[in-house]
Amino acid sequence: MKLNYNIRYGTFIGRPNRFIAHIDIDGQQVISHVPNTGRLKEILIPGAPVIVSYHPEESRKTKYELRMVKKKDSWVSIDSQLPNALAYEAVAKGLIKELSGFNHIKKEVTYQNSRFDLQLSDDNGQICFVEVKGVTLEKDGWSYFPDAPTERGRKHIDELIHAAGCGYKVALLFVIQFEQAAGFSPNHVTDPAFANKVKEAKNAGVEILAYRCTVKPDEVSITKKIPVIL
Repeated sequence: MKLNYNIRYGTFIGRPNRFIAHIDIDGQQVISHVPNTGRLKEILIPGAPVIVSYHPEESRKTKYELRMVKKKDSWVSIDSQLPNALAYEAVAKGLIKELSGFNHIKKEVTYQNSRFDLQLSDDNGQICFVEVKGVTLEKDGWSYFPDAPTERGRKHIDELIHAAGCGYKVALLFVIQFEQAAGFSPNHVTDPAFANKVKEAKNAGVEILAYRCTVKPDEVSITKKIPVIL
């Protein structure tokens, strides 16, 4: 997916709260919105190279949006809205074989007391619900989710389990927003309840998938399935 942003390169200074960050761009300190409420403490380190997009519209509270952070020699996409769009694109192009065979895709579909990110269907009436989670946490070449406890994430999985019990095809898709990941696991250390819920979902018939992205300053795309170890 091409990213049609007016980008600027800068250096991360600090994050006074979860919504904004201070960025140095060519010696000038600016305030940038952070489109991710996760902790991100493993990558938002003072001095880290970053990419922001510039938005001069007067209606915005901040004119910059933090898009990527460099960890070691690779970019990490931190935009929490991007994984849904990437998943939609990948499914539409048939790049996720486990979710192929459907010719209709809807976004943000209500189910019970939640909304699933994608609903796939075919002309025979078969329906597949997909919940998408973006992953930014890497440790020793492995990817993990979440980086902070997520009650909302557990609720979504409960709804997936319910849908699977009603006979729907259901998938939980983890989109790894960086290239250096040999595999994926739920984060047992940070949120053991979420990790246990993922195991429960698998046992209930929910398909657990993890796909890695290629990340460039102007393009992010889902490219490769990686192993999942629960």
